[in-house]
Amino acid sequence: MDLKAHFDKLKNFSRDDYETISVEQLEDLNSVGLLLKHKKSGAKICLVSNDDNNKVFSIGFKTPPTNDTGTQHIIEHSTLCGSRKYPVKDPFVELVKGSLNTFLNAMTYPDKTIYPVASCNDVDFKNLTDVYMDAVFYPNMYKEKKIFMQEGWHYELESKDAPLKFNGVVFNEMKGAFSSADDVLARYTFSSLFPDNNYKYESGGDPEVIPDLTYEDFLKYHGEYYHPVNSYIYIYGDFDINERLDYLAKEYLDNFDKADVNINTDIAYQKGFDKPLDLVREYAIADDESEENNTYFSYNTVVGTSTDDKLYLAMDILDYALVLAPGAPLKQALIDAGIGTDIYSDFESSIYQPIYSIVAKNANADKKDEFVKVVNETLTKLRDEGINPRLLLAALNYYEFKYREADYGPFPKGLMYYLNMNDSWFYDETKPFVHVKEGKIYAELREEIDKGYFENLIDKYLLNNNHKLILTLNPKKGLDEARRQKEAKRLADYKATLTDEQLEEIIKSTKELKEYQDTPSSQKDLESIPMLKLSDIEKNPEKLYIDKREVNGVDVVFSDLFTNKIAYSLLSFDCKDVPDELIPYVGLLSTVMTSMDTKNYSYQELTNEININSGGIRTDGAAIYSDKDDLDKFTIRYELKGKSLYNKLDFIFDMYKEIIYTTKFDDYKRLKEILARSKSRLEGSMVSAGNTVAVMNTLSQFSKKAHYSNLMKGYQYYSFIEHLNANFDELKETIVSKLNELVSYIFNKDNLVVHITADDEGYELFEKSLKKFLEAVPDNKYEVAKREYVPKKVKTGFTSSSQVQYVAMCGNYIKEGYEYTGALKVLKVIFSYDYLWINVRVKGGAYGCNSSFLRNGDMYLSSYRDPNLKETIDIFKKAYEYVENFDVSDRDMLKYIIGTISDLDTPLNPSAKGIRSFSAYLSNADYDTFAKERKEILECDVKAIKALAPIVKLAMEQDYLSVVGNQQVIQDNKEIFDEVKPLILSSGN
Repeated sequence: MDLKAHFDKLKNFSRDDYETISVEQLEDLNSVGLLLKHKKSGAKICLVSNDDNNKVFSIGFKTPPTNDTGTQHIIEHSTLCGSRKYPVKDPFVELVKGSLNTFLNAMTYPDKTIYPVASCNDVDFKNLTDVYMDAVFYPNMYKEKKIFMQEGWHYELESKDAPLKFNGVVFNEMKGAFSSADDVLARYTFSSLFPDNNYKYESGGDPEVIPDLTYEDFLKYHGEYYHPVNSYIYIYGDFDINERLDYLAKEYLDNFDKADVNINTDIAYQKGFDKPLDLVREYAIADDESEENNTYFSYNTVVGTSTDDKLYLAMDILDYALVLAPGAPLKQALIDAGIGTDIYSDFESSIYQPIYSIVAKNANADKKDEFVKVVNETLTKLRDEGINPRLLLAALNYYEFKYREADYGPFPKGLMYYLNMNDSWFYDETKPFVHVKEGKIYAELREEIDKGYFENLIDKYLLNNNHKLILTLNPKKGLDEARRQKEAKRLADYKATLTDEQLEEIIKSTKELKEYQDTPSSQKDLESIPMLKLSDIEKNPEKLYIDKREVNGVDVVFSDLFTNKIAYSLLSFDCKDVPDELIPYVGLLSTVMTSMDTKNYSYQELTNEININSGGIRTDGAAIYSDKDDLDKFTIRYELKGKSLYNKLDFIFDMYKEIIYTTKFDDYKRLKEILARSKSRLEGSMVSAGNTVAVMNTLSQFSKKAHYSNLMKGYQYYSFIEHLNANFDELKETIVSKLNELVSYIFNKDNLVVHITADDEGYELFEKSLKKFLEAVPDNKYEVAKREYVPKKVKTGFTSSSQVQYVAMCGNYIKEGYEYTGALKVLKVIFSYDYLWINVRVKGGAYGCNSSFLRNGDMYLSSYRDPNLKETIDIFKKAYEYVENFDVSDRDMLKYIIGTISDLDTPLNPSAKGIRSFSAYLSNADYDTFAKERKEILECDVKAIKALAPIVKLAMEQDYLSVVGNQQVIQDNKEIFDEVKPLILSSGN
C-alpha cells in the first residue's frame, strides 16, 4: 500500500455526524489512523486503515470497579448470553461454532472491559461486529435473571436436607485465580498501592465477596457504564470507512444521546505515600507442602502514567537490563545472596499508573530485610556506576526487532496493536496512537544509552520513590481449609435462618436454572445468528512449502516465502541414539543451553551478542513428531531456532556452533541456579494449568509418545528436576557428565535436518553459512537406542491448595480398531461448544472444558477450574451417549463444519507457514494428507458423527484418569484413585 497516497486521500476526512479529531500517518504500521467522535452519542472511534485483510473490531468501556463483587467481570460474561437481535442463549458459542473468526473473546481489565473480534472474511467480520454491538447495548440479562445466576453466582440446593452451595462460572473462575500465589501477590499489590482509587478493588471479583452482588446492582452498573458516551470503538484493516461509520451510526449510536448518563469513569490519580509501605500477607499451601523457603518478597513502585510514551517503552528496556536478561545484575545479586531461587519482574502497564515489581520466589521468611537491602544497594550501584551499555543495547535490539517483525503468532496484528493502544487511549482520549509509533522512540533511547537516562530512571522511579510497597507473602497451611469452612458456615448459618417456604423457593430456583440450562435455544433463535455459506469456505487446505534439498550430505527443507529479509532457520537433530535413561536430561539440556557460559562468552555476554545481532535463538529439546502412516513411530528431536536479517546469517550459525559444542556445563553454581529456577517455574505453571498436568500424566499411562513427552516436559520431568535440585551436591558431577554425553549422542551430522524460511536471496546466503557450520559438525555413529516403554494404569489424584479441580480422562481409539478421520475434528468442536460446554461449564460451573482426538489415536476430555470431580467424570463417561443420539439440522451441522475450518485456517505469517511445512515433512505428511482431512470435514454429516460413538465409548471405558485438585476434595474421593499424591513435591515426598 502506498501510505502517502492513502493519507492524502483521507487527510481531510469529514462527516456531518462525526467530529474528526485527527488524521495521521502511522509509518510503523503502514497505516492511516483516524480519531473521530460520534456527535450525538459521544462514542469515541479509532480507525486504523490499511491493506491487512485480517480485520479487527472492538468496542470497549471504562469499567472502574467500586467493590470486590466482580460486577465488571460478570457483566462481561453475561452480555454474551443473548441480546435483542440475537436472543439465542449463547451467541458467543454459536459464533465460535459457525464463523471464520481469527479472534473472538472478551476481557475484563482492572479498569476497562473490551470485546474484540477479527476475521479475514468481510461478511463474517460484519456479522461478528453486529452480534457484539447488539450484545453490549441490548443484552438479554435484563429479561432473564438466570443469566446472572449462571455466569455470576447463585444459591444451589437440591433438597431441604442437602447442603446449601454457591455456584457460578465467574465465582469458580476466580476461585481458581485466587488459588495461584502469583495472582494473590498481584491482588495485594494493587490494593495496597492504590488505597484511594478504584484499583484497590478486584474487577474480576473476590470469591468471598461475589455473593454480595445483587441482580439489581448488576443491572444498574451496566445501565450506567455501557453507554456509547463511555465507549471506545476500534476498527482495523482493509474496510470501507464510510460504510462502517454509517452502520455504527444508524444501527446503534444514533439511538443514544451523550446527555443520557452522567458518570465519572476516570481513575483518580493516586498520590504517592509519605513513606514506603511494608506489609505481610499470607497465601494457602497444601498440608503436604513445605512452609520453609516458600515465601515471596516483592519490591513494587508506581512509575509515572501509561500515557508517557517514552517512559512506557524505557521501563521495558530497563526491566530487561535489571532482571529479565540471563545474569541481569539485580536478579544475580539476589540469587547470589541466597534470597529466593526464582527472581522475576513485571511492568504492569495496562493501568493508568503502571507498577514495576521485582519478585523473589521460594525465599526464607526471615530474609526480608536482606532482600530490601540487596535491591537498594544493587540499584544504587547501577545508578552511580552505570548500567552495562551493551546490556541496554541488547534490550533495545531485542524489543525493536519484535516490534518491527510484528510476529504475534496466532493473534492478529491489529488486535495486538489495539491492546497496546488501549494503554494510552483509555486515559487520554486524544492519544490512541502513542504506543504504535515507537520507531522514533527506539531511536531516541539509543541516543540515551551513554547519557545517564536509564540510571536516572532508577533514581527517580525505583530508589527515591515513596510510592512503594515492600510485600512479604508467607505460606500458610490450613488457610484453604479455613476458607472452605468459613464458606460452609456462612451458607449453613444463612440456611438456618430460612423458612420452609424460602428453602422451597431456593430448591425451585435451582431446578428452574437447571431446566433453563437444559433447554436448548429454539431453532428460530439459533437462526438469528448470521452464518456463512458452504461456498464461503475454501475447499483446499493451505499449501505446503517443502523444497527438499541437500547441502554437504545433510537434508535441507527450504520454505520459499517472502519474509522481508528475515531468515528463519531451524536445526533439528534426531535423538534416536539417546538411551532411555538420558531422555529426561534432554529437557534439561534445552533449559541450560543459551543460559550457561560458552568457550568465548559468559552467558550474560552470549545473550547480549545474540540480541544485539539477531531476533534471538531458542532451543526446544522436547519436540516429538508422529509418523502419519506408522502410528507407533515417532521421533524425539532437539531443535534450535534462530531468526535474523539475511546479512546476519553467518552470525546465527556461529552462535549455533558456540552454543552446541562449547557450552560449559560444569559451572556448578550456575547449574544449581538454573535447576532451582526451573523447579519454581514448573510448580507455578502446574498450579495455574492443572489441566495440562492431568492430561499429559493420563496419556502417558498408555501412550508411548506421551510417556516421553511427560519425561521431558510433564509431571515426570518436574519430579526429575525436583530430585536433581534436592540432591544437587551429590549428583552435580553426574548431571554434567550426562549433559556432555547428550551432546555426543545428539549433535551429529546423520541426526541433522535443517529448515530455512526465506526467499531465494536469503537461501543463497543461508547455504553459504550452513556449509561453514557443517565443517564443525561431527559424524559420530552410535547404536540406535531401544525405547523401552511399559504401560502402567494408575488413576492419580494430585493434591494441592487449589480451590477447584482439573479433571482429565483419556484413551486410545486406534487400539480398539478404529482409524483417524477429519470428522473427529468436527466432534472436538461439538464437544467443546455443546456437550462439554453445556454440562461441564454452563451447568457444572467450571470455567473451561476441552477435548482432543489425535491422529495416533490418543484422545482426552478435560475440565478447567472445575468445582466438581465425580460429576465431571460421569459427564465424560456418558459422552458417547450424546454422540449416539446426536441429531441436528443441516444448518447446525454446517455451523460445526465452519467452526472446525476456522480452527484450521488461522492466518499464518511466513515463519508459521514454514514451521507448519517442516512439521508436515518430519511427520511424513503431504498436501494430500491435509486435503483428505479437509474433505472429510467438509463432507461430515450427522451420520458421520454418530459413527464416532464407539470411539468415544471404548476410549472412556479404558478408564484412564488423573485429577489435579483441592487436597480435601481429592481425599474425600480417594476411593476413585489408585494413588493420591502431592502435586508440589518437597524433599522427602
